[in-house]
Amino acid sequence: MIEIRKADITKDYDGIWEIFHQVIASGDTYVIAPDTPKSALTKHWFADYMFTYVALEDGVICGTYIIKPNQIDLGSHIANGSYMVHPAFQGKGIGRILGEHSLQEAKSLGFKAMQFNIVVSTNTYAVKLWKNIGFQIMCTLPKAFNHQQLGLVDAYVLYQSLEE
Repeated sequence: MIEIRKADITKDYDGIWEIFHQVIASGDTYVIAPDTPKSALTKHWFADYMFTYVALEDGVICGTYIIKPNQIDLGSHIANGSYMVHPAFQGKGIGRILGEHSLQEAKSLGFKAMQFNIVVSTNTYAVKLWKNIGFQIMCTLPKAFNHQQLGLVDAYVLYQSLEE
């Protein structure tokens, strides 16, 4: 059973860092530099304008996500999100659970839609997941991501309305 709750920076920082560090280290899914120091987690995952959550399995942090406004001021009604699952827990459907939970949370926070500005095209698992839970690819950004193994690859902008 997966429990999702709001993250506590004091209690959850190290557990989120463990996931964050492993995910960015490969340089194949996030624009964040693979050698980003632990101290930078605060600005990437716990900034004042972010809503941060953790997923737990038997009390162990197995995944995390954030919701934030996609843009400031007149663009702040659209949410943006980032998601990470601990490599040891991948393949168990936790990404889907995080994604579905985030859509409900974003809606309850008053956002009208959710947009992902850069989903790496070679991250086929993520692309398939987001399409399966209702996101649409709005456009392709040619060579927008510098994949650490493949070089420059395309990225997608994905979007889903939260209004019925």
